[in-house]
Amino acid sequence: MPNSLKTRTRRSLEVAIAFAPWVISMYLLYWLEYGAIWTTETAHRGKISVAILISGMGLSFLIQSRISRRNSKQ
Repeated sequence: MPNSLKTRTRRSLEVAIAFAPWVISMYLLYWLEYGAIWTTETAHRGKISVAILISGMGLSFLIQSRISRRNSKQ
């Protein structure tokens, strides 16, 4: 495999891994709504939604930061 193709493939996998927690948190919100596990009457629904999104985005940020730090050291 040519070096540039290997580099692009590795970078694509790193981006996919970094975005995974955010995508999972979005899917969790979708699943909770679609499965009717919570409704509009659920107590603190907005706060829970924000907490789920913040945790997913925060984990994505931390993973991307680690990947960037590791790549800059090489």
